[in-house]
Amino acid sequence: MTDNTRELVSAAEALLRPPGGTAGALSPGTRARAAAMLLRLALDQRLDDFWLGVTPAMTRTAKHRMLCLEAYTDRGTARRWRLTWSALSGVCHHRVPELPPMPAEIQARLLEVNALLEELDGAAVATAAVVIPAPAPPAGRTTVLTATPAVPLAAGLRAGRPVPKPGPPPGQRAEPPVVGGP
Repeated sequence: MTDNTRELVSAAEALLRPPGGTAGALSPGTRARAAAMLLRLALDQRLDDFWLGVTPAMTRTAKHRMLCLEAYTDRGTARRWRLTWSALSGVCHHRVPELPPMPAEIQARLLEVNALLEELDGAAVATAAVVIPAPAPPAGRTTVLTATPAVPLAAGLRAGRPVPKPGPPPGQRAEPPVVGGP
């Protein structure tokens, strides 16, 4: 767990258990909702840190980060991560007819977030330790890989090449679909 993630979790814990004399400043529901926002942010930041260690391109996607987590951790951890994040996300959105969350509910989520962060730290160590070596070519053989360069669509348009349109060839009509049987 990074220092920033620890700070977010400890700030959420401080909101759920305010020191004496300061509990009247904010209502319990407001403190619980703010703590839920901090916990969800901690999950997001820890997931970004995890993907930076695996492949930095995954930090640019949103929901895919959680969906692909199952490939690097066990199925239960990935499922609990999605469920906890979704529950915290639902609490973070303020809806007028709903009651605010109870501090005890967010306290239970706090324990779950701490457990998930610790499990992801263990998965990050295990993922970093897995190194798959590239297969060595057979002795006395060399392989030359060649590839044909692909012409991007925009480059083809600039070069004046026509781009074929989908459908039947010019001069022919498309057959209507057959409806019914013989």
